[in-house]
Amino acid sequence: MSDPAAPTVRDVVAALDQRYPRAWAEQWDRVGPVLGDFDAAVGRVLCVVDCVPETVDEALAVGAHLIVAHHPLLLRPVSSLAPDTHKGRIVHRLIRAGVALYTAHTNADVADPGVSDALAACLGLTAVRPLVPAAGAAAGEGRGIGRIGELDEPMRFDAFTARVAQRLPGTAAGVRAAGQADRTVRVVAVCGGAGDGFLADAARAGVDAYLCADLRHHPATEHLADGGPALLDVAHWASERPWLDELAGWLRRRFPVDVQVSDVDTDPWTLRAGGDQAIAMTKESLS
Repeated sequence: MSDPAAPTVRDVVAALDQRYPRAWAEQWDRVGPVLGDFDAAVGRVLCVVDCVPETVDEALAVGAHLIVAHHPLLLRPVSSLAPDTHKGRIVHRLIRAGVALYTAHTNADVADPGVSDALAACLGLTAVRPLVPAAGAAAGEGRGIGRIGELDEPMRFDAFTARVAQRLPGTAAGVRAAGQADRTVRVVAVCGGAGDGFLADAARAGVDAYLCADLRHHPATEHLADGGPALLDVAHWASERPWLDELAGWLRRRFPVDVQVSDVDTDPWTLRAGGDQAIAMTKESLS
């Protein structure tokens, strides 16, 4: 790029760091710039949930100069970035193509607006507040993990489940729900990404239903047996994809750049057999 008005990677990183301070991230997390030339100009940004070969392909195809990803590429220590390793191939491709990479993960989860705000808005929730208020550097000003919100009108649980399936991006995993079909739902907790660590918080909050990703068999079973709210389990990627639109809108307002959002489904599950609606309704009628 030769446009003198174009922001640099350094400019965009500084703005992202201001919106999602690295100090807000969990101690185990790895956020911020990953690779790239800070002085390179940025004319096009691609927002993705995961930096994987498929989204790197997309970035190169659209001519992106910067990828902003939610999940860290290098979360766990590695001893090699050789080009015959999964992560090494990604890093080498990006460097050769001159594409920078930035990550906003748990610092974007707790932000206001953040990942769960976008999920709540997608599902039509209002009067939103944190499920677990942030502590430490991120404390205050409405920040925290997850969100609790209200539907405009009460709905049956099966109708709300259908709404979730309709409004979130479709995936092979679809939407799994646990609870009585005719249960009334008005107050809902959501958490973008893995959320079974916050089952107790949803129960204490007294919500009617709790939606997140990656629910496990035993925690979900025990939660329901103890009288906790109904559960909705969605694909991890689908729960965080809505945030990309909010992020892209903010970047477009902040910089004179072209910002694109990836719709590449990076959920690892690609096929599903059985589990059709008839089976679901049969189980419901027997409960």
